[in-house]
Amino acid sequence: MIKLVLYLFGLIVVSARPSYRDAIPNGYAVFNPCGTSYWEAVGHYNPDHHTIEKNPFALAFAAAGHVWTADLCNADSDGDGRSNGAELGDPNCVWTAGATPERSSTGQPGICEPIGSGPCASVAFTCGCQGQACVG
Repeated sequence: MIKLVLYLFGLIVVSARPSYRDAIPNGYAVFNPCGTSYWEAVGHYNPDHHTIEKNPFALAFAAAGHVWTADLCNADSDGDGRSNGAELGDPNCVWTAGATPERSSTGQPGICEPIGSGPCASVAFTCGCQGQACVG
């Protein structure tokens, strides 16, 4: 019985994450400033894994009720000078769930970029880092 409960809980947790990616423009093709593949765990500091620590975009997305809103789109969650919408391919904040975004993703809305330079020079995040301890 315990194994069944743990299995079902795990299934629910794993199943919930794709729905978040469905709720943002280009959720399955978010630019990865640390490599050539996409940043799959959009709201986390590790591009491939759902870590406990959330990046600034994840916190803003949660505050918006896990819904793509005009306010979330126009915000600059990571402080790099570009709006979340511009980074995710919805610069005019017109995208709706299920629609095709205006453009491809050109940034990661929770990771200040270019990493280590410009407005991000004071942010201590480095590629390959897997937690909030990576950010100062």
